[in-house]
Amino acid sequence: MAYQGATDVETTTIDFGSTDLQQIATKMVDSLLTFPPIVQVTDERRAVMFVDKIKNKTTEHIDTESIIDTISNRILRSGKFRFVDMNKVNKVNKVKEVSDQLKFQNKSGMVNRNTASQVGRQIGAEYMMYGSLSSLVKQTKDVKDVYYKFMLKVMHLESGLIEWSDEKEIRKTREKSLFGR
Repeated sequence: MAYQGATDVETTTIDFGSTDLQQIATKMVDSLLTFPPIVQVTDERRAVMFVDKIKNKTTEHIDTESIIDTISNRILRSGKFRFVDMNKVNKVNKVKEVSDQLKFQNKSGMVNRNTASQVGRQIGAEYMMYGSLSSLVKQTKDVKDVYYKFMLKVMHLESGLIEWSDEKEIRKTREKSLFGR
């Protein structure tokens, strides 16, 4: 067994893999951060966004949360956007953890009131990022062909307008003699 770099091309199967995730993330982040209206908004300030789940419309089990984690990390590291973590806020146990921490800070008497986080002061998102991953599979007796399409959009929440959208397509083909490998 040999270790390889996380961004090295892996071509062991026609299933969705790490190379596909990296290609999608690179394409989407580059596209978003160079789109002129987004450049204009983010030149003036760091906009606030939340990321909704990516809908997996394929027949494969694909960890779409991992895709969006990679994309949102790269966007955050660009310094152009800030994110509201709705995935943490919406989960019942995380809501309780946030609520418990705010109660501790504001009611325990153990935290300086000047530095305690105030209830009702969280920032609302201006933009929502969402999308889908779909696939088409075609197979003959000799060849299996898988086409993946990743679609991502950014909506301005107040107006409902789509401010940016792009897609990444990936096609993989394998001859039948290699199906079992």
